[in-house]
Amino acid sequence: MRRLNEATLKNLPAEIPRPGYDRAACTVGIVHLGIGAFHRAHQAVYCDERLAAGEHGWAICGASLRSPAVHDELAPQDGLYTEAVSGPNGEDLRVIGAVQEVLVAPEDPAALVARLAAPETRIVSLTVTEKGYCHDPASGALQHDHPDIRHDLQQPERPKSALGFLLAGLRRRHAAGLTPFTPLSCDNLPHNGATLRSLLLELAEANDPVLARWIETEVPFPATMIDRIVPATTDADRDRIAARLGLRDEGAVICEPFRQWVIEDRFALGRPRWEESGAQLVDDVAPYEEMKLRLLNGSHSLLAYLGYLSGHKTIAATMADESLRRLAQIFMDREAGPTLAMPPDADLEGYKTDLIARFANPGLQHRTWQIAMDGSQKLPQRLLGTARDRLQADASIDVLALALAGWMRYTGGRDEQGQGIEVRDPLAPLLAETFASGEGNAAEIVAGFLKITDVFDPGLAGDPRFAAAVSAALDGVLKRGTAATVKDTLARLEG
Repeated sequence: MRRLNEATLKNLPAEIPRPGYDRAACTVGIVHLGIGAFHRAHQAVYCDERLAAGEHGWAICGASLRSPAVHDELAPQDGLYTEAVSGPNGEDLRVIGAVQEVLVAPEDPAALVARLAAPETRIVSLTVTEKGYCHDPASGALQHDHPDIRHDLQQPERPKSALGFLLAGLRRRHAAGLTPFTPLSCDNLPHNGATLRSLLLELAEANDPVLARWIETEVPFPATMIDRIVPATTDADRDRIAARLGLRDEGAVICEPFRQWVIEDRFALGRPRWEESGAQLVDDVAPYEEMKLRLLNGSHSLLAYLGYLSGHKTIAATMADESLRRLAQIFMDREAGPTLAMPPDADLEGYKTDLIARFANPGLQHRTWQIAMDGSQKLPQRLLGTARDRLQADASIDVLALALAGWMRYTGGRDEQGQGIEVRDPLAPLLAETFASGEGNAAEIVAGFLKITDVFDPGLAGDPRFAAAVSAALDGVLKRGTAATVKDTLARLEG
């Protein structure tokens, strides 16, 4: 079957929307670091709509910082790919044309630095996941001993890390007397704009203090909150989409109908009119960011670990499990929700109701295993901040503790039937060793985990109430199994 590309667009069925603008007349205004499925299903879709509205200076150059996989998918397709929006009533397809170029950083770092330094580049956005920031999630500090950071300090013009590329691009712009681009973090980090600023300044100070002062005074770092569920695309998805397109699309992305993008409106060289495509431009993203991290992402992690251990392969399957559905609702209502301070116009109850419906969407096969990846990087933002606030208020953390117990049990590397778990986490060997060293004793296992300072800050780790709650939950999981412990917890909380 022929591939989707510029030459074959005309062969698409008439009912499939495709770019109605002249892609050749568009210029790259945005470089995106980490051009994975999420970016292609989220920010690139917003940009595609702005290009279609005549804002032709905002095409995207995507950059992969590790693998050439996305380049190999999209380059033969001239950057075109399908957005497949899957909902309870079916799947709608649309071809997206916003991506004009894809670079593979390890193959040619100079090409990416040159693109960052180009006068036309006005925004450099990122979705590199929590671990891509080379920082300690517990303290927020830059990991100077990270291999990529050590490399970037020694070879600043041939960087490896996202931070190193940002710094190299800004250094060249500074030397050329150009206005800086705007770095735009779109990752699930608390205060992601401020976090990116702090880490980049820390790297710059160690490398070029003069450049650091310029960044400190001239470069804006808007915070953002992004929200759309984007499962990994499977071969079955590609086959299904190809049957409808009549063309093979190796870069297709699957997503839910819902999408949200909240952005602080601070840009050095302007921005697309994203608000006309539904984005919210605000003065302060923090409340929305906290809402999403603690409710959506926190619930997702809870369901991923407890659901996987209970035998559920997808989030939709966890929602069909009445016990897990009720547990997620209690978590949002009683533990995460009360820690949030939202603007008066925010509909917190409506957001929670929507989340339950979104999680239950049968059109999305969002794997619990996928969401369970990189827990050591995610949980400080998704669960531990909530736990800290609850304990400061002398409030219960029953569901939080059970979610963390599920994570610890999961990182042991074997499920409750003795089958191996492919644990993907930067700390996977340490986590497995810590779990094994407890020799089945919940309190010993928890004590070992709490010594991992890359995950747990000393204040939380040293709180005996926290250790006791997680130990009690893990003891139940180890002795009675996850599903039974979930039911026991519900009986206690609803009794």
